[in-house]
Amino acid sequence: MPEDFPAEPGGLARLYAWLDRFALPLTFLVVVAAWELSCRQFGIPSFLLPAPSEIVLQARDIPISTWLEHIWATARVALMGYALAIVVSIPLAMALTNSRFLTRTLYPMLVVVQSTPVVAIAPIIVVVLGASDLPRIVITFLITFFPIVVSSVTGLMAAPDELIELSRSLKGGRHREMLQIRLPFAVPYIFSALKIATTLSIIGAVVAEFVAAERGLGYLILYSTSFFKVPHAFAALIALVTLSLVFFRLCAYAQKRLLPWSLPLAER
Repeated sequence: MPEDFPAEPGGLARLYAWLDRFALPLTFLVVVAAWELSCRQFGIPSFLLPAPSEIVLQARDIPISTWLEHIWATARVALMGYALAIVVSIPLAMALTNSRFLTRTLYPMLVVVQSTPVVAIAPIIVVVLGASDLPRIVITFLITFFPIVVSSVTGLMAAPDELIELSRSLKGGRHREMLQIRLPFAVPYIFSALKIATTLSIIGAVVAEFVAAERGLGYLILYSTSFFKVPHAFAALIALVTLSLVFFRLCAYAQKRLLPWSLPLAER
């Protein structure tokens, strides 16, 4: 047996487990190192592609209080639009599941709304609603709510027909059928949509800040690129990615703590 591989039977399995555990951080470090070396080796100007070290140094020029102000402005709008999407989407999905009339009339209208580029109508929303948090929340809501509606309807319709027929034969009623049969089966679908919507909420907040805002990470990116402060823009972009990952992990943690039975066995 070659000396490069462990001699014991379980050694190769442990090697694979170690690689699987550290593959992501190692890949990240390799990409950052290649980025840094490429910028230094080819002399790429910082206003075109700043090196990671330059991004860190330039980000330190912005006070911590300013960073927190921009991060909170984006997070607040994203959370409010996300919460509004949940409050509207899940009851709407339940109504669509219970009513064929709504499915035939309202669902096509939702598809039309979702097919309309929000970036194109964002300036109109700002003009109509004013330059406050309200239009930014509405833009975030429009980007976020449709995946939750679609996944929730799919999950509610995924309940076994046998259980539905049994409930109706026992005269359980629509209300009990929805809460005790359809909704539990829809929980994995709903949480999958909620995880996707966390990232979409950040996108919606940034799109809104591009149109009209005086603070926020999207505004900081737009302002920095206007004055060719590209390292500041990259730092704000990294903050956005971090914020999106935090939202995603919080949603996954909430599912694991509150409804662990809805997860696959490997993730519990």
